[in-house]
Amino acid sequence: MANQLTYNVAVVGATGAVGQQMIRILEERNFPIKQLKLLASGRSAGKTVMFKGQEVVLEEATPESFAGIDYALFSAGGSVSKELAHHAVRHGAVVIDNTSAFRMDPEVPLVVPEVNMDAALAHNGIIANPNCSTIQMVAALKPLYDRYGIDRIIVSTYQAVSGAGQSAINELLTQSREVLDGKEPTCEVLPVGKLPVHHQIAFNAIPQIDVFTENGFTYEEMKMINETKKIFADDQVHVSATCVRIPVVYGHSESVYVELKNDYDLAEVKSLLEKAPGIVLVDVPEEQQYPLATDATGKLDVFVGRVRRDLHHPRGLHMWIVSDNLLKGAAWNTVQIAEELIKARA
Repeated sequence: MANQLTYNVAVVGATGAVGQQMIRILEERNFPIKQLKLLASGRSAGKTVMFKGQEVVLEEATPESFAGIDYALFSAGGSVSKELAHHAVRHGAVVIDNTSAFRMDPEVPLVVPEVNMDAALAHNGIIANPNCSTIQMVAALKPLYDRYGIDRIIVSTYQAVSGAGQSAINELLTQSREVLDGKEPTCEVLPVGKLPVHHQIAFNAIPQIDVFTENGFTYEEMKMINETKKIFADDQVHVSATCVRIPVVYGHSESVYVELKNDYDLAEVKSLLEKAPGIVLVDVPEEQQYPLATDATGKLDVFVGRVRRDLHHPRGLHMWIVSDNLLKGAAWNTVQIAEELIKARA
């Protein structure tokens, strides 16, 4: 980064899957760090993590941990964010929160840099990172929203188990071995919900992510619906979602149907996607080239393909969207917001 100033950065939830990715991205991006403070639960305090060839000692996250911190990147669960984020702001830090704690707070901007970075510049100390499945969808739809307007979105997601944490990854791997060995699979993690009922994820698809609400949609689905409206600042966009957990470790995939407000030219749609920041168009179906979760894993971009006209609605459009849920869906979007804030102040 061109800016020569350096900043004190705290990562809250440094031992979690997203926290580890944040640390890696901060190093790979050469984020202008003066001091890095890694915060976690008390049981992790005293352990060390390597950053730029040096050991950084993990500290227990407390209200006073944020003295002197410029940017606090949170990914330790909503309860931790609710408990500590305002203390970080009190100490003068800008909080970028990767949990659901503040996403729908009207005083907190919900930001995807390629879509609504201007909203982040009007923050009051806290900026929220959207849900992983929302991020990749709105990033891909942004150029179409700007050019044609959007009436309706219907999305079905195919979400990796890493979105439910390390325990879900372990369960998928364990169950896969058990099933292949002819054993009864051990089901203890998925779906994550209120009931002590769990289903096999290996060689299966579970049409439930998070708990069900009274309207029959899950909280994950309602997150996509409500967050999309907030990010686009448009309550007139009609969104419906069905979120499904599949036996993939990393990378969320989405089948998205969108009805645009105005007529479109398919070639122009593809051109807009090709030119959009953070978007990679992979759309050569005659050569069987389209986005795959295995190809998106470890990459920062959002991949779009299978772009085609609906056969019945004159302004209907279908596409397939894939991204690494721990990177653009979480850690990278968080660090990217911080990078853009620094650029804006340069």
